[in-house]
Amino acid sequence: MDKQNAMQRGDTAAEPGRAAYKSGVAARLAGLSAETLRVWERRYQLSDTKRSSSGQRLYSPEQVRRLSLLKQLVDQGHAIGVLANLPIEQLQELAGVRVNERSLAGPIRVVVVGESLARRIASGGREGLEIAVQCSCPRLETAATLTQDADVEVLLIEQSELNESALPLIAAARAACAATAVVVLYRFCASATIRALRTQGCLVARIPAELGELVLLCRSALSGERLAPLDRPDVPAVRFDEEALSVITAAGSSLDCECPRHLADLLSMVGSFERYSAQCANRNADDAQLHQELQHAAGRARAILEAAMERLMRAEGIPLPRQSRQP
Repeated sequence: MDKQNAMQRGDTAAEPGRAAYKSGVAARLAGLSAETLRVWERRYQLSDTKRSSSGQRLYSPEQVRRLSLLKQLVDQGHAIGVLANLPIEQLQELAGVRVNERSLAGPIRVVVVGESLARRIASGGREGLEIAVQCSCPRLETAATLTQDADVEVLLIEQSELNESALPLIAAARAACAATAVVVLYRFCASATIRALRTQGCLVARIPAELGELVLLCRSALSGERLAPLDRPDVPAVRFDEEALSVITAAGSSLDCECPRHLADLLSMVGSFERYSAQCANRNADDAQLHQELQHAAGRARAILEAAMERLMRAEGIPLPRQSRQP
């Protein structure tokens, strides 16, 4: 693919003086897993990216926005093979994104709520210049007193621990400053609270490690893009069912090492909880989502323990159940 074709698709490479994101950061901002991004790049040559001195791909903000649109459209049922060569304008039209041209040029006028966030922006060097702080306050509880006189585009809120008690405070702060968009950053937050904020039109994300990521989040919020949910890795199929675990427990009883028996007990408990979470009664949509996440977490833990069990059985000379034999 030549550079002219990439430019027509909106895939400008990172230029001097502009933020450039490594592939892991770009994937996270776009809501993709790193593996999915690698597969897309290998199969469809999505981006004419530049490379760092160590050979790492570097993505421009425009390229990350394009990846985010692709993720959204694939989630809606479109085929990535059909989307891969479409220009970004057509992707935006398919996704129903209304582009605010003001959001594509800086600096972004923001009101900041957070004790240290305004200081980090002020000391952020070149990337900090892309965010113009109109006013700030240290605590969410006092954000409703913010003035409406400032010409504000984004209300930028940082809370390390975020829970449902913050919802009315965030709504009051939004009304007070009359911001076009709201970005809420957190370190720890319940899934139900995140969903409630997104329902209210807020862009919600973990506190980014780099200021350039924050700039991109603000521009995404202004352009009306949602932050796509991160791909969750598939949970591998069960290797050791209850019958197989019983056989392992019996075989382990004749060994000096009791680890096979203990690990079989752990696997039995984790597998039981995985099945229980899948069948647990749900009171509402949030409850159903929570149990789905619990089932997924238990499944991932079970897969890790199963891999450890297989290594242990090989080391101790215990015959593997038929479904665990390698070809």
